[in-house]
Amino acid sequence: MKERRIVITGLGVIAPNGLGKDQFWQALKEGRTGIKSIKRFDTSEFKCKLAGEIQDFNPNTFLGTKGLRDLERTSRLLCAAAKLAIEDSGMNIDNDNTDDIGVCTGTTLSSIWNVAEFNKGAIHDGPRFTDAALFPGMVMNAASSQVSIRYNIQGFNTTISTGYSSSIDALKYAIDFIKLRRIKAVLVGGVESLSLVNYTGFYHLGFFAGINGEEVSCPFDKRRNGIILGEGAAVVMIEDLEYALDRGATIYAHVNGIGNCFDAYKMGKYHPEATGLKNSIKEAMRNSELDVSDIDYISASANSVPEQDKLETKAIRDVYGRYAYNIPVSSIKSMIGETFSAGGIFQIAASIGSMYKGFIPPTMNYEMRDDDCDLDYVPNKSRITRINNVLINNYGPGGSNAAFILSKWN
Repeated sequence: MKERRIVITGLGVIAPNGLGKDQFWQALKEGRTGIKSIKRFDTSEFKCKLAGEIQDFNPNTFLGTKGLRDLERTSRLLCAAAKLAIEDSGMNIDNDNTDDIGVCTGTTLSSIWNVAEFNKGAIHDGPRFTDAALFPGMVMNAASSQVSIRYNIQGFNTTISTGYSSSIDALKYAIDFIKLRRIKAVLVGGVESLSLVNYTGFYHLGFFAGINGEEVSCPFDKRRNGIILGEGAAVVMIEDLEYALDRGATIYAHVNGIGNCFDAYKMGKYHPEATGLKNSIKEAMRNSELDVSDIDYISASANSVPEQDKLETKAIRDVYGRYAYNIPVSSIKSMIGETFSAGGIFQIAASIGSMYKGFIPPTMNYEMRDDDCDLDYVPNKSRITRINNVLINNYGPGGSNAAFILSKWN
């Protein structure tokens, strides 16, 4: 049986530096950051004050007022991005095709705030006086489920929670469903929301820029000393090619290779040889049947953590050899922060913009060269060029690794 080809036909973005794909693409092209002083909660007790916070998001604009009270912030962000992706795809979801469409979301931290608030109420006020409205949002699949409920999508609904690689892992899960002929189209999303709880967690782990250096997201730069946390949601509509052509959809790109690997090293630690990331890249390359010289750009997972950026550079060099020095590499996390589970779909959204607007997003805040990071990082200014094939990397401490090759539709 001939393997199905998978294409991307719709895109929705709610990012710290742009609401909607066009704002997002323009911000990336201009090197405009979404990292700013936090307004959602008081940071006076922290040394760190910045985040990739979405401060101009009005959910009423995207979702109306009906049912909005039932949606916590994570669900609002994801439902808004899903609405944009559905509209962008031109797909009309009704009772005739609802069973042919699924939802698959990558998220990890989205329910922490509701859990903390519900538990606080139970402890302080007692079980009889807790806020029952918080309880539905305590489950990790709440946001993904709300997308299906709001847009009448009944094919399947799954939440993938593998940390940094969640949204690319969610994409692979959705691709497999289509290739197994169980579904025809899937909304694949990634979402995380900023809250005092997850901010405090990262802070006390010592993971933030600003604790032991300058508070700046500067991937690959020698000054890097930790992440700046980001939030947001991005959603893509992926479809079986025949289904997309039959309904006359506009096609952005096609899935040309995907690989993931759990290297099972140590919880919260990086594998010193980046074995999982290297294996993921190699698998994605094998699946794509592209040659090394066909990769025009690498969208990096680099997040300004010293070890992560160094190891990703090593992985790229080890896989691509001398040709690694010919491939531009950049990290959009320098402009939106570390969005954790949502990062992979944000990188896909950015890469589609690169293909259709003809530019490579810059790695902002790059000032000081590090001998361990010696590739072409497109510093501080976007580069005008033609892009056909992009490698997208996702990984972090803890063992989860994923790589995805996106190719422009011709």
